[in-house]
Amino acid sequence: MTISNAHDIDSLEALSALYGATNPISLAKETPGLTPEYRRWLEAASFFVIATAGPGGLDASPRGDRPGAAFRILDDRHIAIPDRRGNNRLDTLKNILADPRVALIFLIPGIHETLRLNGRARLTADPELLASFETDAKRPASAILLTIEAVYFQCARALIRAALWDPASRRPRDTVPTAGQMTRSAKPDFDADAYDAALDPRQQASLY
Repeated sequence: MTISNAHDIDSLEALSALYGATNPISLAKETPGLTPEYRRWLEAASFFVIATAGPGGLDASPRGDRPGAAFRILDDRHIAIPDRRGNNRLDTLKNILADPRVALIFLIPGIHETLRLNGRARLTADPELLASFETDAKRPASAILLTIEAVYFQCARALIRAALWDPASRRPRDTVPTAGQMTRSAKPDFDADAYDAALDPRQQASLY
């Protein structure tokens, strides 16, 4: 399908004409730090996505762990995020070094609302902080320190439309490509079968 640019929306005026006025409640719910209720919600979260920007482009990285281990609330304006083991691409960390602006969206399984944080980040290798995140006798190599500038909850419509937490929405694993198959699609000589066979035990052994 080819989409003509004849109907491109290229101005704030055109955009506003399509959508009308902003709901005042959607603006009033934004705060510069954690309210007691926002803090209680965040303390229950176990998964989030952090978005960053840098010279190489944009990045959105999933992060997760059990509640209290995925991140720690230091006070109503600051949280600390351990950088757990991954693929060592370091896209998020490299971007933060170039541009401290970050945006995060937090999810709680079974809850349709999400919580969004915007702010600025810096990286630290503070030994005391890293020791406090130690799991299975392993410490993260670094941590992200986030200074919150805006907090607000996102309404439930997107997750309701997606039926994200509905058990009936779960897909059998064999209905989508495996990690190995997706890698092979980018690197044709890649041994997808061997990779997939070893994937689950390798991931379990290298979570931290």
